Amino acid sequence: MASTSSKVGHGLAKVLGIKLDNRPDAHTDKITRGESVFSVSSADTFVEEEPTVVEWFQDLMPSGRDMINYLISLFPFVRWIGRYNLQWFSGDMVAGITIGAVVVPQGMAYAVLAEVPVYYGLYTSFMGVLIYWFFATSKDITIGPVAVMSTIVGNIVLSARASDPDIDGHVIASALSIIAGAIVCFIGLARLGWIVDFISLTSVSAFICGSAISILVGQVPGLLGITGFSTRDATYLVVIHTLQHLGRSDLNAAMGVTALAMLYIIRFICNLLAKRFPKQQKTFFFLNTLRTVFVILLYTMISWLVCRNIPNIHVGTNSKKLAPFKILGTVPRGFQHAAVPTINTRIIKIFASQLPASVIVLLIEHIAIAKSFGRVNNYTIDPSQEMIAIGVSNLLSPFLGGYPATGSFSRTAIKSKAGVRTPFAGVITAVVVLLAIYALPAVFFYIPNATLAAVIIHAVGDLITPPNTVYQFWRISPIEVPIYFAGIFVTIFSSIENGVYTTICVSAALLLFRVVKARGRFLGKVQIHSVIGDHLMEDTNGTYPGANKDNTDVAVRNIFLPLEHDDGSNPNVDVEEPHPGVFIYRFSEGYNYPNASHYLDYMVSTIFKSTRRTNPNTYGRLGDRPWNDPGPRRGKAAEVDFHKPTLKAVIMDFSSVNNVDITSVQHLIDVRNQLDRWASPDKVQWHFASINNRWTRRALASAGFGYPTETEDDGAFHHWKPIFSVADIGGSASAATQADFELNKNTTRSHRDIEDGRSSRHNPAEIDNIAESSGSSTPSGRNSLEKHVTHHSRAQVGTTKKVVVHGLNRPFFHIDLTSALQSAVANIHDPSTIDDNDSRDLREDKDDKAIR
Repeated sequence: MASTSSKVGHGLAKVLGIKLDNRPDAHTDKITRGESVFSVSSADTFVEEEPTVVEWFQDLMPSGRDMINYLISLFPFVRWIGRYNLQWFSGDMVAGITIGAVVVPQGMAYAVLAEVPVYYGLYTSFMGVLIYWFFATSKDITIGPVAVMSTIVGNIVLSARASDPDIDGHVIASALSIIAGAIVCFIGLARLGWIVDFISLTSVSAFICGSAISILVGQVPGLLGITGFSTRDATYLVVIHTLQHLGRSDLNAAMGVTALAMLYIIRFICNLLAKRFPKQQKTFFFLNTLRTVFVILLYTMISWLVCRNIPNIHVGTNSKKLAPFKILGTVPRGFQHAAVPTINTRIIKIFASQLPASVIVLLIEHIAIAKSFGRVNNYTIDPSQEMIAIGVSNLLSPFLGGYPATGSFSRTAIKSKAGVRTPFAGVITAVVVLLAIYALPAVFFYIPNATLAAVIIHAVGDLITPPNTVYQFWRISPIEVPIYFAGIFVTIFSSIENGVYTTICVSAALLLFRVVKARGRFLGKVQIHSVIGDHLMEDTNGTYPGANKDNTDVAVRNIFLPLEHDDGSNPNVDVEEPHPGVFIYRFSEGYNYPNASHYLDYMVSTIFKSTRRTNPNTYGRLGDRPWNDPGPRRGKAAEVDFHKPTLKAVIMDFSSVNNVDITSVQHLIDVRNQLDRWASPDKVQWHFASINNRWTRRALASAGFGYPTETEDDGAFHHWKPIFSVADIGGSASAATQADFELNKNTTRSHRDIEDGRSSRHNPAEIDNIAESSGSSTPSGRNSLEKHVTHHSRAQVGTTKKVVVHGLNRPFFHIDLTSALQSAVANIHDPSTIDDNDSRDLREDKDDKAIR
C-alpha cells in the first residue's frame, strides 16, 4: 500500500501535469523481457534503483559521528602528543633552536619591508611559531614574517601615510592581519581548502619568482646606502633610479656588500666541504644554517666598535643618525606594544583593495610549501586545517603587535633538513624568540641596516626559479611558460599584486579553454598479445602458461585505440572499425555544459561524413528540403555513396565523465533526434560504457537513454537481444566457491580421468556399494551409475550461480566498451530484415541458454 507521502506526491504531480509514468523505466517489464535474460535458476535478476534527492541531501548532512570527527580534526596534535618521546624531543630541540637563530634576524629584516619598526617582526615571529603547532598538519612549516607579505604590508602602509598620515603603520598592519586571518580561518573551518587547487603551480612559481626579483631590487639601494627616491615603485623604475644615483653610495655599502658576499662565501664553502666530507655533512649543514646569525653578530660587533665612542649615541629619538652608517637604534624590551587591535571602517577602507591579494598570498605561499615538503617527507597535509592554523595565528598575533604572517620557504627548508620530528618544534623556536625579545634589545641597537638588506637579498635570492626548472616547465607544458613569464613581467613593470592577479586569471582562462575545447576521439578495436622476452605469453587457451585455470587474466585481449592514432600509439597498428554503422566515441576531459556543444558537434560532423542517409528519398519534394540541406541541383538525382554504411548505433565511453548537467544531457537529446532523422526510418541505438556515477545514470535514464528504442506507433520495443555482464556470486576466490570446489573435488577428478581416457579415480568398492544400495548391481547398471556420477560432477562444476553486474532495467548501460560493442552489434538489425542466418543464430542462442 502506497504511503501518504507517495499519494500526496502523485496527487500534486497530476495537478501540475507531471507525467510520472512517462519515464522509460516505467516499462521495466517490457525491457527485462528479452531473449537473453537469464532464468532464475542460472542467474539472479537485479534491477538498479535510482538515487533519490533525499539520499543526496543525506550525503551532504553530517552525522553525529562526523561532527565529533570534525571537532577532533580541529586540533590534530591530540593524535600524536600522547606518544611524544625523548627522541622526538631531541630532534625538535635541535630544529627549534636552529630556526630560532634564523627567524630573529629575518623577522627584523622583513619588518623593514613592512615599513614598521623591527620589533614588530619579532612579535610576529613569536606568535606564529607558538600558535601554529596546535593546528598543524605539517611538521616542517614555519609561520612568521615573509618577504612577499611584508612587501604588500609595506605598500599599504606607505599609501596610508599619504592619505591618512595620523594612523600609525603598525595599526594598519594589525588590522589587516585580523581581517585577512578571519577570512582564511573561515575558509578553513568551512573545509574549503580545495579552492587552492585552482591556483596552478605556474601561478605560484611566477608569483614567488617575480616577488623575489622585486624585493631583491628594492633592497639594493638600502644595501648601497642610496637614498632620494622611492624603492616601492615598479621594479624597472627602481633599477633605473638606482643606476642614476649609483654615485651617491656611501659607507653603508661597505657594511652591506661585504655582508652579502660573506653570506654567499660561507654557504659555498660549507656546501663544498659537505660534499668532500660526507661523514661531517650534518655539521657543515648547521654551520651553513647559522651563517645569518654569524654575519649579523659580526657586523653588529663592528658597528658597536665604530659607534661606541660617539657622544649621546643612546640619547634621544634621532640618536642613531649620529652613526656613520644607518643602524636600527632603540628596540624596546619585551612586549611593549601589546594591545587590542584597532579596527574600524576608516582603516579597512585603506587596505580593502589590497585585501584579495593579501589573502591569496597568505594561502598560496603557505599551502604550496606545506604540500611540497609533505610529499618530500612522506606525509599528507590537510589544506583546510592549514588555513585554520594561518587564520588563528593572524587573528591572535596582532594582540601582541604582530602583522600578517604565513609559511616561509627558506625557514621551512632549514627546519626540514635540521631533522624536525613534530610541530612541537615551534614551541622551542618561540622560546628562542622570547629570549631575544627580552635579552638582546641592547645588541639589536647596533645592527646595521645595510646588513639587514643583505640578509633579505640573500634570503629571497633562493626563491628565484632556476633556468633548469623553467626548461622542465617547457618540456611538460609549453603553453604555460608564457603565462609564467607574463606573471614575472607584470610584477616587474607593475606590482606584485597585479602579477598575482595576472597569473591566476590567465591560468583559469587556460583551464576553461581546455575544458571548452576538449575534443573527443573515435575508437577502433585492436587485438593485442602480451609478450615476455621474445615469445608470446599465452598458451593454446589464451591464458598465461602455468596460470590457474580459474584466473581471468588472458594474454590475448581486445583494446580500443583512437582511429586517428593521435594518442601516440604506433601508426603501423591496424585499428579496425568497430562495425559498419557503429561508432565508439570517448570523452577526453569530462562532459558538462562548457564543452558539451564542442564535443557533440565534432561527433555529429564525423558521423555524417562517415555514413550515408538511410533513406536517400526522405524529402519527397524539393520544397520539403530544409534550407541548410538544399540537395542536388534542379533536375539532378541525389548522389548516394553506397560504399558508406548507414548509421546503426553510437557507443559513448563515459570513463572520464563523473557528472553531467541539464545542458549536457539536453545536448545529447538534441543530437539523438538529429541522428534519428539521419537514420530514418531506423532508430539509432545509444549505448553507454563505464558510467561510474549513479547520478549520471539517473540523469541519462531520465532522458530516455539506457533502454532499447521504442517504435513511434505503439510504443513497443524493437526486436532486441540484451547482452549483460555477469559475475560469480562472491567471486572466484570466495569461501562459498572454495567450499563448493572441495565438495565436488573427487567427482571432478573422476570426470577429468574419464575424458582423458584414464581409469576412474572413484573407489570401485564405493561404486559397487552405491550400485548395490540402489539396486543396480548388474554390469550395465554399474556403468550407468558411473556415467551418472560423472555427469553430476560436470553439472556441479559448470553450474555456478551468476548475478548481473548492472541492472536489467537499463540494458544499454554497459560495464565496459567490449560488452557495449557486443550489444550494439547484436541489436543493429531490424526484425523485418533478419535473414535466415540471423534466425538460425537466434535459435542457437536460445538452445545454448536452455542448456545452461
